Amino acid sequence: MEKISVVIPCYNEEEAIPLFYEEISKTIEKMKKKVTFELIFVNDGSKDKTLEEFRKLSKKDKNVRYVSFSRNFGKEAAMLAGLEYATGDYVTTMDVDLQDPPYLLEEMYRLIKEEGFDCVATKSTSRNGYSFFRKFCTKWYYRIIGAISKTEMVAGARDFRLMTRQMVDAILSMKEYNRYSKGLFSFVGFDTKWIEFENQERVAGTTKWSFWKLFSYALDGITAFSTTPLVLAALIGVLFCFIAFVMIIVIILKTVIWGDPVSGWPSLTCIVFLVGGVQLFCTGIIGQYLAKTYLETKNRPVYIVKETESSKK
Repeated sequence: MEKISVVIPCYNEEEAIPLFYEEISKTIEKMKKKVTFELIFVNDGSKDKTLEEFRKLSKKDKNVRYVSFSRNFGKEAAMLAGLEYATGDYVTTMDVDLQDPPYLLEEMYRLIKEEGFDCVATKSTSRNGYSFFRKFCTKWYYRIIGAISKTEMVAGARDFRLMTRQMVDAILSMKEYNRYSKGLFSFVGFDTKWIEFENQERVAGTTKWSFWKLFSYALDGITAFSTTPLVLAALIGVLFCFIAFVMIIVIILKTVIWGDPVSGWPSLTCIVFLVGGVQLFCTGIIGQYLAKTYLETKNRPVYIVKETESSKK
């Protein structure tokens, strides 16, 4: 029988793990005549009893595997580790907090098998549980990155998707250190079917994504899949050079023709601060790309594994 590997990144999720396992077991039971499952939990350096929950499940269920990092490397690293350890004919990535409903796997598998898609992905139609500010930022982020990136970025897209082995291998062939999975999923192409569903509340625990983490993640997406900000920095530089040239001509004409003396240090100070701010902004843009290049050239591992279910046997 064919196998589905379910990759579940976890960071301080001890409360949610038993609930997730109980829920996905229902889906596994419904689909047991069609396909087998393996659950691959990834412990991203959790400080609670997440790893202990993994150990319990792996002893209880032979189809449960886990990978535990030496420290927190981030969700992108956890997803990569899960994809690399997965052995299934199909691979799916899910959140353990049940914001990704496991029951959708049955329909996703059917669409791949019967309609020939390479990937069935999900996107939420609402942002229930999000603050107004986060909804606003998310909406405009997808509009901006959709406009400046050649790679399609679907608004509301989640990491929850079922992929064929061929698509997973294509994703794993990209060895970049700075990973933005939503972009990588789109970059590799393949025929993708989108399923919409209402955003679900967390069943336990609290979100690990602060505003600054989300902001940093958004910057990673922009710098990984668009060079437009660099072009923008260059255009701003050209614009300010043109404005400065025009102002120099104006000042010379006013002084020579009309005898109007050049005065007003407060206005001059404001101009200096404005131009200085623009220069720092453009330097910051260049710095972001330079920093990503610097990290890539180090060739450091994306993650380091401390323990797996096989190492404890």
